[in-house]
Amino acid sequence: MHPTLTYFTQQGPISDPGQYASLFDDLPTTLPGLVQVVQGSTLHIFWAERYGLKLSPERQSEVQLRSMPRRLERALQLDPRPLSQPRPLESKLVGNCRDFSLLLVALLRHQGVPARARCGFGTYFLPRHYEDHWVAEVWNAAQGRWHLVDAQLDAIQCEALKVPFDPLDVPRDQFIVGGKAWQMCRSGQADPDSFGIFDMHGLGFVRGDFVRDVAALNKVELLPWDCWGIIEKETLDDPDDLALLDELAELTAGDVPHFERVQALYNADARLRMPGTVTSYTGIGPQTIQINA
Repeated sequence: MHPTLTYFTQQGPISDPGQYASLFDDLPTTLPGLVQVVQGSTLHIFWAERYGLKLSPERQSEVQLRSMPRRLERALQLDPRPLSQPRPLESKLVGNCRDFSLLLVALLRHQGVPARARCGFGTYFLPRHYEDHWVAEVWNAAQGRWHLVDAQLDAIQCEALKVPFDPLDVPRDQFIVGGKAWQMCRSGQADPDSFGIFDMHGLGFVRGDFVRDVAALNKVELLPWDCWGIIEKETLDDPDDLALLDELAELTAGDVPHFERVQALYNADARLRMPGTVTSYTGIGPQTIQINA
């Protein structure tokens, strides 16, 4: 196996289940089966009421659980059964698109399958809009290619959104990774204000998703509201910053054929590398969080 593929079979500091690794044993070994495990144990915070469940503030706060051990610990508190057993709605762990993607990536890595999380924008949530979103990217050994998997999209969501593709193989014009979104906005191909979520949008927002995607490629899969380094710069016109981001966009706008260069840039540049602490913009305001990654 190529060293890059081997790298993505190994857990990162956030995806590593640690003491809960045994929960990942004796699970399905097919991609559809593992996606069912993810959907059977995780509830999207923004879809809960569509399924008929009103979440308390305590349950909503589960979306702040960043690491796999903390998420698995809470999952067992809610339902101590094996992950192979689908949870009733009220016992599913609350998360968002990042959490669906991270769990699938962690399960695949546990089985030795190269997998990584990707941060970017989905075109299938609102018309003429690129919605802030995460998916997994999985190596298909039989076909010799990386492909995108949206583990969040179950039958109910596919029907509600009229999803026109197989969520196990999302077309790359339907999910736009961060670097590609940056290129589209910089070139004038797309309006930066059409990228975002709620009232947050624009080129600065695209930059944030882009840099989180670069971090995720380096197995640092942070929360969608975690910010550091170049993400927090108030200006978007520094020539050195733009040159760095344009280079990274060229390297990461697809399935990253030159990962070693991306890894080298991330590790060498403090503007990109997660420094050990982040500013997390939670519902109660910005907080400085120590990250063990």
